[in-house]
Amino acid sequence: MLEVVRIPVLSDNYVWLLHDPRSQETVVIDPAVADPVLEAAAARGWNIGQIWNTHWHGDHVGGNAAIKAATGCVITGPAAEAEKIATLDRLVGEGDSVRIGDHVATVMAVPAHTAGHIAYHLAAAQMAFVGDTLFAMGCGRLFEGTAAQMFANLQRLANLPEDTAVYCAHEYTLSNGRFALTVEPDNAALVERVAAVEALRARDEATVPTTIGLERATNIFMRARDVAQLTERRAAKDAA
Repeated sequence: MLEVVRIPVLSDNYVWLLHDPRSQETVVIDPAVADPVLEAAAARGWNIGQIWNTHWHGDHVGGNAAIKAATGCVITGPAAEAEKIATLDRLVGEGDSVRIGDHVATVMAVPAHTAGHIAYHLAAAQMAFVGDTLFAMGCGRLFEGTAAQMFANLQRLANLPEDTAVYCAHEYTLSNGRFALTVEPDNAALVERVAAVEALRARDEATVPTTIGLERATNIFMRARDVAQLTERRAAKDAA
């Protein structure tokens, strides 16, 4: 079974360490910075062999160079953003695969937050590392893409098995949930979830990973009936 470690960095980012005990391989997903990641791996006796990037933003690739210098790891990321991520060794896109030990992750093209954003789906392990596309009760801002793209992304992710664990890159859950309640105040699952999230955050505890099933029930962007409704909700969230 794969092991996952959540590393909080900056103000609200999460970097993920993914470790395969059988092969002793370790992957870093979206390292914003290097030192806390190297320290977390060293504390467990894990040797970092790979980095997987989802998109080019600095709070997802800022630790690439220093981690590579320290470990000699191979860095994989979106081919469509190769010009913006100077440290990439391997370029991937829709349908490509990457591995950690015997575990295969399929690359999903999910453009919208950035033009070449990708996600990594480990179907057998029921895991998806989604960067800034899908958040707990939210979705990414549309910096380089369109609402139509984001709608398609979220519908595609919604079709994954409901037990799929979703590893997003930010602790935005409480603000997302409070906004979601203004849109769906009568959604009992949402009301219950926001109360649980408020309790977690009051104890300074993390609220991710989430699951596809939980997002289907409570994520107002994944639950949007069409592109127009997602556009309206995204604009209102941005203005809130």
